[in-house]
Amino acid sequence: MKKKAAPLLAAVVLVVVVAAIVFITNLVKKYTPTSEVMDGKAYFGLSSEDEAAIVIGREISEYKGMVSDDVCYVDFQAVKEQLNDRFYWDSEANLMLYTTPTDIIEIPANGQKYTAPGKSETLPYDIVKVDGTKTYLALDFVQRYTNLEYELFHDPERIVITNEWGEKTLATIRKKGKLRYQGGIKSPILRELEKNEVVTVIEPMEDWTGVLTQDGYFGYIKNDRLVDERTETVQREFEEPEYTSVAKDYKINLVWHVISNTDANYNIIYDIASIKGVNTISPTWFSIVSNDGTLSSLADADYVDTAHRNDMEVWALVDNFSSEIDTTTVLKSTESRTKMENSLIASAIEYGFDGINVDFESIPEEAADGYIQFIRELSVKCRKNGLVLSVDVPVPMSFNEHYNRAELGTVCDYVIVMGYDEHYDGSEEAGSVASLAFENQGILDMRKDVPAEKLISAIPFYTRLWNTKTNADGTATVTSEVYGMEGGQQVLENNNVEASWDETTGQNYAQFEGDDGSLYQIWLEDDKSIEEKMRLVKDYGLAGVAGWRLGLETDSVWDIILKYVS
Repeated sequence: MKKKAAPLLAAVVLVVVVAAIVFITNLVKKYTPTSEVMDGKAYFGLSSEDEAAIVIGREISEYKGMVSDDVCYVDFQAVKEQLNDRFYWDSEANLMLYTTPTDIIEIPANGQKYTAPGKSETLPYDIVKVDGTKTYLALDFVQRYTNLEYELFHDPERIVITNEWGEKTLATIRKKGKLRYQGGIKSPILRELEKNEVVTVIEPMEDWTGVLTQDGYFGYIKNDRLVDERTETVQREFEEPEYTSVAKDYKINLVWHVISNTDANYNIIYDIASIKGVNTISPTWFSIVSNDGTLSSLADADYVDTAHRNDMEVWALVDNFSSEIDTTTVLKSTESRTKMENSLIASAIEYGFDGINVDFESIPEEAADGYIQFIRELSVKCRKNGLVLSVDVPVPMSFNEHYNRAELGTVCDYVIVMGYDEHYDGSEEAGSVASLAFENQGILDMRKDVPAEKLISAIPFYTRLWNTKTNADGTATVTSEVYGMEGGQQVLENNNVEASWDETTGQNYAQFEGDDGSLYQIWLEDDKSIEEKMRLVKDYGLAGVAGWRLGLETDSVWDIILKYVS
């Protein structure tokens, strides 16, 4: 029996020893830091020797840069999206533009010279480089107009940019340690951190801290390697551009005046006979009629003189409503934009009007850059000629975020939010043209980007009579007709219907059945609804009000408006 037990015991011991060895091996593996070093090119997303990574703060840009003759260049899209969106690239003209409050700077591609009205300068490097489908900007030139600092590091090539300033938490490396890709000893090593190296603390954790190195690495270091953690204010001397704006010392009370032909100008004296307190009138004089930037004009000097005699400024309106044009094509062309701008300024000088009101509507997203560049350029020329620049924008919605309302609020004198067309011709269901909640939310959303003292609330002097007809298949056909204020009241009288106040919309509402059984609905604009909207102008401290349009209002409306803008 003893002889049989010996082999069994030996086997058990062997199993135990092997298990112990495996356990200890795994334990050693578990607690032994990896020595794997992450490839720098992989970390910075570099796939070519000609590329340089762009690091902005702790983020590695998806765009790349390059170094040519010791000059750092950055992909234009990185500049546009991440550094300074006031640069504009016209790929057809091979021309880079930069707009300041007072100048439109032109920089031809693959050249060392840039120009502005009355001045030019030649630099010791190409400012703009075009390489195939890529356009690059010299970072030294970008820095002239942008509050940033940068440094070039090698192996791998990377341009590290700092463009955020203020309080930062810094720390010093107590002793040499390894910066890892993620927290934990099994994470690959990015690089060695040297004793006394200073890092920026980004993400403190229990055992590890996420830090940013001066050469563009973001990774994690054991907490016991950090000492002397402190808060310092990091800043750079830089003079931000100052955009001066016309600011009237009174509330704007504007009304749009539809002028469809030259003869209509002569009606101004009759059209304004019953109005009260209007200090600004905007005639619909100019329209884009060609993709080359040609404008049609109905401008008239006698009209301006009449308005001025009645203590009204004239802000001439320009629109993009012609079916003969493509808004994107017009706006992306520097030549077309310049033609429109110069035409408007020349007309202002010739006819003596006081400002320009830009009413470009339904702007597609692909036209957004050209649109805001047009406004920037026009603002420079208006500023130099003492003209008021106002722009009409829709109530903020997810589908019109590309209007760049913040920039409009910076470069324009006034931004007019069109608080109507909540329901419009073509809407799938009947509803208010401008409910109080719609108007209120539009103002609130606009104030996130535009200062209240520049914001004008546009209100409708019209309503829609809606007709909803149920078809044989159960579907509904919805149509509408536009009525002015008096016309809306006449609809009620003609159908022997009485409206009642609707708290939800802040309007008087009525409905009735048609002879064919269809449902008619109307949300009225009247003295009471207008007063509700004017309270918003006062409560939010807005720059004033604009009414669409002259001739659709009742005379009594002007007394209501005057209570809040006088």
